Amino acid sequence: MALLWRMTLGSIRDLTPVVVVILFFQIVVLQQPARELLPLIEGALLVLVGLTLFVYGLELALFPIGEALAYALAQKGSFILLLVFAFLLGFGATFAEPALTAVAAEAARAAAGGGAIADTTVAREGYALGLRVTVALSVGVALLLGVTRIVLGWSLPLMVICGYVAVIAITSVAPRETVGIAYDSGGVTTSVITVPLVTALGIGLASSLGGRHPLTDGFGMIVLVLLTPMIFVMAYGTLLAWI
Repeated sequence: MALLWRMTLGSIRDLTPVVVVILFFQIVVLQQPARELLPLIEGALLVLVGLTLFVYGLELALFPIGEALAYALAQKGSFILLLVFAFLLGFGATFAEPALTAVAAEAARAAAGGGAIADTTVAREGYALGLRVTVALSVGVALLLGVTRIVLGWSLPLMVICGYVAVIAITSVAPRETVGIAYDSGGVTTSVITVPLVTALGIGLASSLGGRHPLTDGFGMIVLVLLTPMIFVMAYGTLLAWI
């Protein structure tokens, strides 16, 4: 209960600035009637409850299980098994990401409206599914690279620089309508499901390896998760354009 209470106070602290700004514009700038504030207040309370329960769930389950699994796999000494676990974790968590589902659906609708694909339900669903699978595969690959970096001690800045060079290079040849979707896909993957699991995986793995520090080596995988979807989605769009 003490943890839940701290989570509630933290949610109130985080949401208060947003609510204050909205109320200011609602009352002072737009001068809307007070009766229209009731749905806003109701929604804010529901967001507060949902955010509190979500963060509480992360602290209670996702962070501990992510760290424990990474630690246990590292202790077994099987690098291949650790890579398989990292890939499947990245793929599964990203494919189930609600934000990615929403972006993929909107991208398919926009692609159909712009003539990039046929304006049929089957075509839109196929495009959205292909986009979700592509992004999920890219995050799986990102976790493979992140785990390998932690285990072998690769340089994170060098990997990030190479990643952005690859993004710039493929941007120059990718179809214009794919570039924006690709960049947004990179941001979508760093969302409510993926980030806690990736963070827990990195910290747990770094904690279990001798010569690695959780603070300096356990973080950094999220930037790889941000980069790889850009490359994969633009490659996916370029492939569709060639076909």
